[in-house]
Amino acid sequence: MKPARPKRTRLRGKGKASAPVLSDDRLKAAQDAIGYKFKDAKLLVRALTHPSAVGGGGDAVRDSNQRLEFLGDRVLNLVIAERLMERRKMESEGELAPRLNRLVKKGACADAVRYLELQEFILLSDGEEAAGGRKRESTLGDACEAIIGAIFKDGGLSPARKFIEKAWAPQFASTPAETKDPKTLLQEWAQGQGLPLPDYDVLSRSGPDHEPIYEIEAKVDGRGSAVATGPSKREAERSAAALLLQSLAG
Repeated sequence: MKPARPKRTRLRGKGKASAPVLSDDRLKAAQDAIGYKFKDAKLLVRALTHPSAVGGGGDAVRDSNQRLEFLGDRVLNLVIAERLMERRKMESEGELAPRLNRLVKKGACADAVRYLELQEFILLSDGEEAAGGRKRESTLGDACEAIIGAIFKDGGLSPARKFIEKAWAPQFASTPAETKDPKTLLQEWAQGQGLPLPDYDVLSRSGPDHEPIYEIEAKVDGRGSAVATGPSKREAERSAAALLLQSLAG
């Protein structure tokens, strides 16, 4: 009789989650939306796999999009920095830096995913889906960076650059004034009106420690206020400042 496997090993095998998959039809639809056909389709599946959709520990590292996200973030920064250098030859580093930051931040990545309607292809656990993960900025932004990383690994820098040019097209076409941080614009507006500097108050903090949601109120004394949420205080403050600017302009 063959000896039974140690209990610990047997339990580990029983609880192991299978790697997420996309049907052939959905895989083709995702590649059509991205505008790139993968030689290794498994890279795209991994890029679209949220950590919640796989088991913990080594499974999350191996089968989710975390490592591709790390790579894609670096590729995105390189491509955007290169593009800014080519298109804005007379601007200094101090002028280029905020433009770069605006175009590579998590919100910009999330906007790129929404523009190409890629959010429907992201693989999530049932719990994460029910919690609204498919609409969460951090989830969309992470998936976008992972897609860039997957394209880079599969085909190199050229197709990754083409994807970024396509996905960021609306953001590249935005007016120069929009490249400034909303908080900076709001501060400049208040100073121009002879008013005190804007205030930002934390109204609430919710969500788990690894994915907090901050609710921030931005206000200019005597002129109004606006409330917005975000995955960090900074992002929530920026969103609230942008909303307040819109109301002041109206």
